[in-house]
Amino acid sequence: MSMIDFQNVSKSFGTGTDATEVLKDINLKVEEGEFVVLLGFSGTGKTTLINLMAGIEQPTTGSVRFKGAPITGPGPERGVIFQNYSLMPWLTVTGNVRLAVDTVFPGLSNAEKSEKVAHFVKMVGLSHAASRRPAELSGGMRQRVNVARALAMSPEVLLLDEPLSALDALTRGNLAEEIERIWEADKKTCVLITNDVDEAILLADRIIPLNPDGTLGTEFKVDIPRPRDRTAMNHDETFKDLRGQVTKYLMDVGIEAKVDGSKILPDVTPIHGVPTAVKEAQKGLIEERFLDFSQLHKVYPTPKGPLTVVEDFNLKLDRGEFISLIGHSGCGKSTVLTMAAGLNAISKGAIKLDGRHVEGADPERAVVFQSPSLFPWLTARENVAVGVERVYPKASEAERLDVVEYYLERVGLADAMDKAAADLSNGMKQRVGIARAFALSPKLLLLDEPFGMLDSLTRWELQEVLMEVWSRTKVTAICVTHDVDEAILLADRVVMMTNGPQATIGKITKVDLPRPRSRKVLLAHPDYYAYRQEVLDFLEEYEHGAKPKPKNPTPKAIAAE
Repeated sequence: MSMIDFQNVSKSFGTGTDATEVLKDINLKVEEGEFVVLLGFSGTGKTTLINLMAGIEQPTTGSVRFKGAPITGPGPERGVIFQNYSLMPWLTVTGNVRLAVDTVFPGLSNAEKSEKVAHFVKMVGLSHAASRRPAELSGGMRQRVNVARALAMSPEVLLLDEPLSALDALTRGNLAEEIERIWEADKKTCVLITNDVDEAILLADRIIPLNPDGTLGTEFKVDIPRPRDRTAMNHDETFKDLRGQVTKYLMDVGIEAKVDGSKILPDVTPIHGVPTAVKEAQKGLIEERFLDFSQLHKVYPTPKGPLTVVEDFNLKLDRGEFISLIGHSGCGKSTVLTMAAGLNAISKGAIKLDGRHVEGADPERAVVFQSPSLFPWLTARENVAVGVERVYPKASEAERLDVVEYYLERVGLADAMDKAAADLSNGMKQRVGIARAFALSPKLLLLDEPFGMLDSLTRWELQEVLMEVWSRTKVTAICVTHDVDEAILLADRVVMMTNGPQATIGKITKVDLPRPRSRKVLLAHPDYYAYRQEVLDFLEEYEHGAKPKPKNPTPKAIAAE
């Protein structure tokens, strides 16, 4: 039986010439007990589609039906789990779930209501935290409360609007597996919106992409047996093939537009404050060990005594090398990066760049943070121009402007140079941040989870942009990331850190995959999943704060390679 049925549905916002069509000619049936995943880029109308199912929005044309009857508004038979938790901060876990039960089942006795609440709190693994309030819970635990509350309403259909997108990668993966387990036990009809391909494959019977023009894309059936284990799927040929197909489709419809720039990068030399005599002496000498981390430590004072966050971090980078730094939250990745940037004092040891000790911040070391920190009142062009005058003091004004516009074109912002930063999307702001970093012609590019605040598919797009621009400059680079695929895609070597405190290098994997790289090509490479498994194995070993004894050579021995 069809639980939800879209018949020739279109949805527009605004009227007349100001009308914007978000969804176009949608025909979709969701069968009873089915798990359907809607996958697409930001702005493709995914949330609007699920709002139509929930009855929060009404179609402009066409009809949306639940079990054959038109949907005219929200109803308890369709439970919705949103991206934001929307919990009552003054109520406990039990109280938040009880609120839903009281609303939907007013005729039950107190004992029956309490039993129902306890059942669903236990189902999401929160019995031990039943008396805690939202402020005492982690993000993942809060979202579990959201799931329990929706399930306690006993809906016939569960609608999940990117419920995991605000969580870190590890919590997101664990909760996705929890959702699959709950669905297996209860066999409710589920519709999930996500922008994460792995999440879609883990959970779905069918994956339906939404195209950028608001139409439904090619449907993919998922024939991988359940239950599906995220780690085991890395060895599953069906998973690899399907992952490649879905990725190729999404990149073809959403990312493949090439940048056609009109600007030519002028032949101007950046000045980074190196004394002339030193600069002349170094010419042609430093290619190996261009960046040298030697016995690096970071210690913070605490009321209980000194806390060593990073210990004995040793790493050598050659000029032009790209390193990915990966590990669980709290392992000191960003601490290492900020010390390299000169933004965080070194407690012990040293960092040398191009033969000179790193001391304080300098444009020779450009940083792209998770949030690009633009001046909101300046345009994209003006934000990128900040610092260029200092770096190119001998260049003409026209040459400096060419540098700025060249990199804005490279990151796909040729048509948005004069837009104020405040008017740009998050993805566009991060493009400006990338352009600004490259425009400084740094000796070292430091990227601190530069795409961490973006949805998965926008992240793919900007990874492609970053690789394209990097391939022209070959600047020495370090990227801190949580994302295994991102780490492999970008890097010549993936450096894996042990858990903190006293975090250090646990393993280094050299990525011998051809460049220039694209996600589509690498997913089809016979060695790609072997590299992926190496990193996944390491992260799994250190999951949940574990500190196993290293099985590999010591960090000192690795660093000396």
